[in-house]
Amino acid sequence: MSDAKTYEVHEKHVSPSTHVQGKDEGLYHVDTQASETHGQVHNADQLQRHLGNRQVQLIAIGGSIGTAVFVSISNGLVKGGPGSLFLAYMIYTCMLGLVNNSMAEMSSYMPVTGGFIRMAGHWVDPAMGFWAGWNFFLYEAILIPFEISALNLVLKFWSDDIPVAAVVAVCIVLYFAINAFVVKAYGETEFWLALGKVFLIFIVFGFTFITMVGGNPIHDRYGFRYWKTPGAFAEHNTTGELGRFEGFLGSLWSAAFTVVGPECLSMLSGEVKLPRTYLKNAFKVTYARFAFFFIGSALCVGIVIPYNDKTLLDVLSGSKGGSGTAAASPYVIAMNNLKISGLPHVVNALLCTSIFSAGNAYTYYGTRSLYGLALEGQAPKFLKKCTKKGVPVYCLLVTICFPFLGFLNVNAGSAKVLTWFINLITGAQIINYIVICITYLCFYRAVKAQGVDRKAMPYYGYFQPYGTWISLIFLTMVLGAYGYGTFLPGNFTIDALFTYYAMAFLAPVLFFGWKFLKKTKMIKAHEADLVWEKAYIDAYEASFAEETKGFWQEIIEMLTCGMSSRKKHSEYA
Repeated sequence: MSDAKTYEVHEKHVSPSTHVQGKDEGLYHVDTQASETHGQVHNADQLQRHLGNRQVQLIAIGGSIGTAVFVSISNGLVKGGPGSLFLAYMIYTCMLGLVNNSMAEMSSYMPVTGGFIRMAGHWVDPAMGFWAGWNFFLYEAILIPFEISALNLVLKFWSDDIPVAAVVAVCIVLYFAINAFVVKAYGETEFWLALGKVFLIFIVFGFTFITMVGGNPIHDRYGFRYWKTPGAFAEHNTTGELGRFEGFLGSLWSAAFTVVGPECLSMLSGEVKLPRTYLKNAFKVTYARFAFFFIGSALCVGIVIPYNDKTLLDVLSGSKGGSGTAAASPYVIAMNNLKISGLPHVVNALLCTSIFSAGNAYTYYGTRSLYGLALEGQAPKFLKKCTKKGVPVYCLLVTICFPFLGFLNVNAGSAKVLTWFINLITGAQIINYIVICITYLCFYRAVKAQGVDRKAMPYYGYFQPYGTWISLIFLTMVLGAYGYGTFLPGNFTIDALFTYYAMAFLAPVLFFGWKFLKKTKMIKAHEADLVWEKAYIDAYEASFAEETKGFWQEIIEMLTCGMSSRKKHSEYA
């Protein structure tokens, strides 16, 4: 450990204490006295652990369910049809489940600030950590203006005269204000916003089932009609079998953009109250969340609207015919097609809060990833500065610069800007998962070489390392083929090539650039630091004075405290 990391342990020691064995460094005296001393053993950095179980679970939902589930999923439907969309989302979700299995084991064992980014630097190669960190930071930072662009598109449901620049400015101010306070304030904000997303999911799923069996104003029992007419598998780029296969690939690219989750939980690691318990629980729930939210959404959207719906095509193309008459969401378009009044306004309003929540989450993740880079000496030192409440303020200031890209909507159409951002983000996102897979394989090798019992870890990942190898090979193939359409005859453009492969081109520059600059080496299995910050985490959990609480227990306590507070206030009045 460096001097900066041992300061909290040595200098603030009071009795009684716990002696914690560190790697090659003897015993550390760590105070475990009641709740007042938590700040002394929270982390080896300046962040503070304030996020409870209910907040972690809902933030995980807020970070993984965004615009793509309700809006951008229609891109996959139009290209591949409902059958291809459902199949693509099911396959990709299974692959991400394997990634989640790997990430859960690593994060539950070593829940450090910066998550998988710093793990890559400590267990694979410092150059891998540098590449992973900057790729993830750019990915999250670009997602913020993407969400703002989507918000402008969705707002057109009510009026074409919404001032784009004003929406961008308001979002920037609110994102900064929410993230500038203590992380608990961010957690509470995201908790309520994420609840809105869950409510919205239930609305659109309920709408799908009720209307497909005839519960709609025009009494149309349409069922799975659109799977027959115009069909389950659409042709894309070409015709025939090849065209249908390319349609499936288009749906697969949509899934690659939409299905996310493991990396978001990893980035919470440094600020969770009882990380090994709460993170493990959240990772376990991720499998059910994948099946329900993502595969369920792919099924529902293919039921409620045909892939050749004119309004949907107009919206996706950015033509004037689709800008003011319908929202960008396929669900809202379907509601209008069925002559349902009122509900489209409710859904579109919830869409706005959902999109805003996603942008807020990405501001948080971008800030923490940059802070993780600074801790590893891979970003300027001044970025390590935190407020007294544990907020990396300079990292936040850098991250909040990226939403200004949302002003591109002023001169370019929102739909076109969304396409640019989607292409850039998807490449970076796939790279994140490739890095997680590589990191786990090196972690697995190190654990085996050093004789560490994986079954004794907080989370034991089954079918390893085979599951990780399967997902690694699959995701590498997806990344390589993602922008293949650019190379088809008559399709090549410089801007398409750049937006599809920018992050792939940047990867070797970041990795080999840092490797040559710092002369880093691949970390050997028997030399990998499997102790690292384990002493601090063990000491913190040993000193944790609060009762371990389940998700529903925290929800009940929150509601009970709220009602008690209102009762006291009314009695005082």
